[in-house]
Amino acid sequence: MFCDLVGSTALSVRFDPEDLREIIGAYHRCVTDTVGRFGGFVAKYMGDGVLIYFGYPEAHEDDPERAARAGLAVIDAVGQLTAPEPLNVRLGVASGLVVVGDLIGAGAAQERGVVGETPNLAARLQALAQPGALVIAESTRRQIGALFEIEDLGPQPLAGFTGPQRGWRVMGESRVLSRFEALRSEATPFIGRDKELELLLRCWQHAKAGKGRVVLVSGEPGIGKSRLTAALSQTIRGDHHTRLRFFCSPHHQDSALYPFIAQLERAAEFARDDTVEEKVGKLRELLRPGAHEGDEIELMAELLSLPNTAFELNLSPQRKREKLFEALLHQFEAVVPRRPVLMVFEDVHWIDPTSRELLDLTLGRVSRIAILVVVTCRPEGRRSSQPLQFALSGALSVEWKPACRRGELIE
Repeated sequence: MFCDLVGSTALSVRFDPEDLREIIGAYHRCVTDTVGRFGGFVAKYMGDGVLIYFGYPEAHEDDPERAARAGLAVIDAVGQLTAPEPLNVRLGVASGLVVVGDLIGAGAAQERGVVGETPNLAARLQALAQPGALVIAESTRRQIGALFEIEDLGPQPLAGFTGPQRGWRVMGESRVLSRFEALRSEATPFIGRDKELELLLRCWQHAKAGKGRVVLVSGEPGIGKSRLTAALSQTIRGDHHTRLRFFCSPHHQDSALYPFIAQLERAAEFARDDTVEEKVGKLRELLRPGAHEGDEIELMAELLSLPNTAFELNLSPQRKREKLFEALLHQFEAVVPRRPVLMVFEDVHWIDPTSRELLDLTLGRVSRIAILVVVTCRPEGRRSSQPLQFALSGALSVEWKPACRRGELIE
């Protein structure tokens, strides 16, 4: 990633060197702190530019996504800096193979050399970006799938490259429901998992009869947990039922109730260009049938950072938390009597503590209602020091293993 401060030359004309040093220093600290939250490594400061690596010195399975999220966060963070005048940046991101060499230079100029066309491409794309924009290469776009809304800038002639290079502007996070849908395809053949799918279908039949079931699907990343839940949804699509989907995120583990907030926003059909008033109207229409009292709607409007009168309730923080949980559980219970419910809660190894507590309360109410809850996690989620407390007798656990080995079912 290359990050450049827009208009730095003009700033050097308008401010004396000491003031400019403070501005550039604040900008550098802001960029460093922001990309650090996403695992970015600041390799070099180049005046008003910053060179950042993702995947070195520590690699992650989602480094291209981390880079895109970090770029958007840098744009917001730099724009909010307290400075004599508003600051703005432009960024370029490219992915590819490089060779990381030995340390070169000495003292403050020391750096680890990186050789390859990828840094050059990122620098050229950064120059192509408009102020306040993030432009990524085709190589990065292929790896982030549909996680972000992007604008095709078309093939661009870039200095030093023999042919045009396609660039894409990242507009923001997309509204694709799950990471599986954004990064993979449900059209992938479903092979060697008939036994596990039959198990879920048996649980679904019990659930439709009013005997709630919970199934925990545990397995290594990429082994097919989300594909299994997708196959279940496809198989029962002819049944009259309600599907509730909750997705935990590695980037929101410190955001209280993130999966529930995201589900509410989807259910209310919020659009990116909705006004605050339109969002409040949609939320009230969604919640009114299940709310036991008007205060519950106000508490959930506060949860979604919408205008509300929750402060007038004069509740202690603990009592407000309890009332909010009751309101969310009432919404859940209002859905069940109308039709059977399939509730999918994905990637609970990334769940935040508050959502974990609310999920436990939810599971404690499902044993005598028509619902099947499918929870997916990686093995580290099961080894957590605070495991999910399934309050449902007869809960099933599926230890998800490679298809070439016999799956272990524990009842």
